[in-house]
Amino acid sequence: MDRLFLEEPSAKRKQEAIDYLKETVKYQSDFNGTGCMERCLDDLSYEEWLDELEHRKDIEYLNIIGRCESKTFFVVRENDDEIVGMLNIRYNISKERLNTWASHIGYGIRPKERRKGYAKITLYLGLLEEQKLGEKRVLLECIVDNVGSNKTILALGGKVEKTKLDNYDNKMTNYYWIDVDNSIEQYSNEYMKYIVKT
Repeated sequence: MDRLFLEEPSAKRKQEAIDYLKETVKYQSDFNGTGCMERCLDDLSYEEWLDELEHRKDIEYLNIIGRCESKTFFVVRENDDEIVGMLNIRYNISKERLNTWASHIGYGIRPKERRKGYAKITLYLGLLEEQKLGEKRVLLECIVDNVGSNKTILALGGKVEKTKLDNYDNKMTNYYWIDVDNSIEQYSNEYMKYIVKT
């Protein structure tokens, strides 16, 4: 299997990023883990989206817009330097937000690159980033009928806490907790060999 690494979005990836969005639309897939990059297809330029990512590092700004701290990454394949997915991690989330709409990790693999094992590696990369930020337990959500994503979360040690209707999209959703340190240690031999250290 190919090795992957995380890269912060930048101007040099603009066309690739737009192609990623267009491919997602073409296959009628959901946008997951994009940090709202899909707005670049509608009311926001790519450059404005990059600026927005920078603003999201400012606590005062986040309080104004009602968001939590987050980081967004492209998931890049080493052998051809292509974007195969995206990862959005959130941290320092208040208990109130965790109990309403927020979760710690969102991720997605572009349609043409699915069923290659990249989702599990991407989630493992997300856990490594959460660990760097001091998170011990992370909450993930997944709609019930997304079989592949549910399997991915379970494969990384996810434990279902509840299943309920998500008020955001009115879909039945599973909510999972993952113990970050335990999962990283338990699955290290399985996934670290597919991760490029940057």
